[in-house]
Amino acid sequence: MAQKPLRLLACGDVEGKFDVLFNRVRAIQKKSGNFDLLLCVGNFFGSTPDAEWEEYKTGIKKAPIQTYVLGANNQETVKYFQDADGCELAENITYLAILTGIRNHIVLQETAQHATRFIALASVGNPEKKKYLYAFSIVPMKLMDAAELVKQPPDVTENPYRKSGKEASMGKPIPAPEEESACQFFFDLNEKQGRKRSSTGRDSKSSPHPKQPRKPPQPPGPCWFCLASPEVEKHLVVNIGTHCYLALAKGGLSDDHVLILPIGHYQSVVELSAEVVEEVEKYKVTLRRFFKSRGKRCVLFERNYKSHHLQLQVIPVPLSRCTTDDIKDAFVTQAEQQQIELLEIPEHSDIKQIAQPGAAYFYVELDTGEKLFHRIKKNFPLQFGREVLASEAILNIPDKSDWRQCQVSKEEEEMLARRFRKDFEPFDFTLDD
Repeated sequence: MAQKPLRLLACGDVEGKFDVLFNRVRAIQKKSGNFDLLLCVGNFFGSTPDAEWEEYKTGIKKAPIQTYVLGANNQETVKYFQDADGCELAENITYLAILTGIRNHIVLQETAQHATRFIALASVGNPEKKKYLYAFSIVPMKLMDAAELVKQPPDVTENPYRKSGKEASMGKPIPAPEEESACQFFFDLNEKQGRKRSSTGRDSKSSPHPKQPRKPPQPPGPCWFCLASPEVEKHLVVNIGTHCYLALAKGGLSDDHVLILPIGHYQSVVELSAEVVEEVEKYKVTLRRFFKSRGKRCVLFERNYKSHHLQLQVIPVPLSRCTTDDIKDAFVTQAEQQQIELLEIPEHSDIKQIAQPGAAYFYVELDTGEKLFHRIKKNFPLQFGREVLASEAILNIPDKSDWRQCQVSKEEEEMLARRFRKDFEPFDFTLDD
C-alpha cells in the first residue's frame, strides 16, 4: 500500500540567522499546514558571536519543526559538531548523523539529493530577497509500492534501434541507423591558419550541401495560432518579429494581456529551435521593460497540455497590487490545495533541461527570473494559471478565471489592439532590424 508523502522543507545557508529562519517557517506552517521536517543543506552556523544560538541550545527558544543539519562545511563551525557520529544540538535541532525521529535513513538520503540536485537556494535573510526555503513532498523508495518503482513516465518511448529478440537470437546483422551528413567543423592545424575542415574531411568552402536552417514541423490540421493559417484572428496581432509574434489574448485577464507565439508551428517551448528561443527571450525582456514603465510587473506561464500550438501567456500585474513573493506564494498555495507539485527551477537552468519534447507540463516565470514547474502526469485544471492570477490575492477578478466569460466584441478587440500597438511602439525591437 502506498504511503502518504512526507511534506518537507529544505533551506540554504542559515549563517546563524536562526530567528529569521524559524519565524519564516512558523509563518509558512500557519498558512500552508505543518511540515514533517526541515533539512538545512548549507552552512547552519555563522562566524558572528553565537548569543542567539545559546538561546536555542539552553532551551530558552525552540525550533518550531524537527530540524536536521548537515555537518560542518568550514573550519570555523567545526566546534559545534563535537560528536563525529552525530548528536542532538538543541531541542528539535539534530546533527544529520543521528536518525532519531525520522522514519527511515533513506528519507534523509533522498531528501538531501532532492534539495541539492534540483534547487539553488540563497542564504537566509539575504538582502536581495531571493528564495532560501523550498517546500516539496516525497515518498521514500522503501515505502513505495513495487508497481510505482518500475512505472515509466508517460513520455518514454521504446529505443527504435534496439534489436528484437528474434533478430538477436538468429544473429542477423542490424544495419546502423541512418545519420545526417556531418555539419560539425574542426580547425585543421596542418592547413592554413583559420581554414575550416568539416568532420567528413571536405573543405567547408567547397561543401555541396551547406547546412540549412531547420524548418518547424507542419500542423496536422487547421491551427488557430500559426500566423499563415486562415484561422488566425489577425486583428488581435499587435507585433510581428522574424520568428515570433505578439497578439492580444482573447478574453484576456486585462486589456494588455498578451501572448508570445511562434510564427511557425511549435507545440511547446521545449520544442523551439535556437533562433526562435532567442527571439522569445527578446520579447520577454522587452515586455518586462514596457510593463515596468507603466507601473506593472508581468507574470509568464505556459500550459503544454491539451494545446497544439505554443501560447506563452504574459499577464501584467500592477506593482501596487502585490509583490513578486505574493504572486509566488499564491501559485504555491493554490497548487498545494489542488495537490499539484510545483518545483522551483534553478535560476540559471533552462526548461529544456527538465522536460523532454512531447512531455506535458505547466510552467510559470516571475519578473525576478524565478521559475516554477509542474510535470503533468494525468488530469490538470486547464484554467489553473488564470485562476491563480485572477484570485483575490493577485488581481482580485475571480469572475475572469475562465477566458470564455471575458470575450468582447470584435470592434472592441480591434480598438484594444490599436491602442497596444501605439503604446508598445517605443519599445519595439523589431523596428531596429
